[in-house]
Amino acid sequence: MPRPRQSALFALIAAALTLSGCADPAEPGASATEKSGAGKGDTPTTDVVSQVKKDEAAAKLLPEEVRKAGTLRIAAATGSPPGAFYEKDGTTLSGADIDFADAVARVLGIELKREVASFEAILPALGSGKYDLGTGNFGVTDVRRKTIDFVTYINDGQGFAVRDDSELKQVTDLTDLCGLNVATGAGTTFEVTLQENLPRCAEKGEKPYEVKTYADPTAVWLSLKQGRTDVNMSTINGLRYAVSQQDGVRFLNEYKRLDVGFAFKKGSPLTPAFQAAVNQLKKDGTYDRILTKWGTTESAIETSQISPPELKGPEPK
Repeated sequence: MPRPRQSALFALIAAALTLSGCADPAEPGASATEKSGAGKGDTPTTDVVSQVKKDEAAAKLLPEEVRKAGTLRIAAATGSPPGAFYEKDGTTLSGADIDFADAVARVLGIELKREVASFEAILPALGSGKYDLGTGNFGVTDVRRKTIDFVTYINDGQGFAVRDDSELKQVTDLTDLCGLNVATGAGTTFEVTLQENLPRCAEKGEKPYEVKTYADPTAVWLSLKQGRTDVNMSTINGLRYAVSQQDGVRFLNEYKRLDVGFAFKKGSPLTPAFQAAVNQLKKDGTYDRILTKWGTTESAIETSQISPPELKGPEPK
C-alpha cells in the first residue's frame, strides 16, 4: 500500500495508467466505472454522504467521553481505488472507504480526524493508541482477530489479474502459480497467503513461484505491465476497478472471499456503535448508494458483525 502521501512521480505514473479498458456491463466482470455510471478514467462524484442523519440510538452506544469530545482519530490507507485514493489534484481523498467512514461518522454525530498512513503501519498503530480506528480494506482473518477488533461493512477478498497475453486462465489453487513471479502489496493478507503456501510447489516437484512485494499499488501494476512479474494478487474490487482503467491487463478470477471491516484495537468500546451505524446505513439506503457509486454491489453484506470468524477459502489440492 502507498506511503502517507503520493509523490509527484507517483501521480504521473497513476495518470499514465488511467487508460481505456472494456467490459460488458451485463457480465459479472463489468468494470466498476460502468456499474457506477462514471466514464472510464473518471472518478464517481455522486454525493452519498451529506444527507445522512444522526441516529440517536447508535450515537448513545459511543462512550460518554467520545460523545463529549465529538471526534475520533482515523488512519486511512490510500492508493487503491475504489477503496481510498487521492483525486488528480493530489489533495482530495475519494473512495468507498472514505464514504463509508464519513457516513458512519454522520450517523454517530461525530467528526473524524483523518490521517493518511501506510497500510502496514495502521494495525500496529491501533494497538499503541495512536489512532482510534483505521480503514484500508482490512480483511478479517483469524490471525488478525487475536489483536484487532473489526466491524464489518463489505465483503471483498483475494483475486488475480494478468496481462492480456498471459496463458494463465485461472487460479484455483496456489500451485497454479508455480514458476511464476507474483506481485502483491507489502504487509497484506495476500503476501501472507503466498508465503505460507510457497513450499507446496517444491512438494509437487515444481519450481516455486517468487513473491514480489511493493509498498505502492502503482508499482505492482507497472511490474506486471512491464513483464517483471506475471500475475498480480490483490483485492477483488481493486483488481476489477484497475483493469477497467487501463489497457493490456485483465481480471483473472476470484480466489477467496473475506469480510472487510473498520479496524480497532482489541477490546475497543467503539465497536458496538460502529456496528449499529453500519446497520443504520443499510436501513436508510445509504449503504446501497455507496456500493452503487463505486461499482461494488457484489460486495454487499446482510448485516454488520463484530470480529466474525474468517471466511475459509479453497482447500489446498
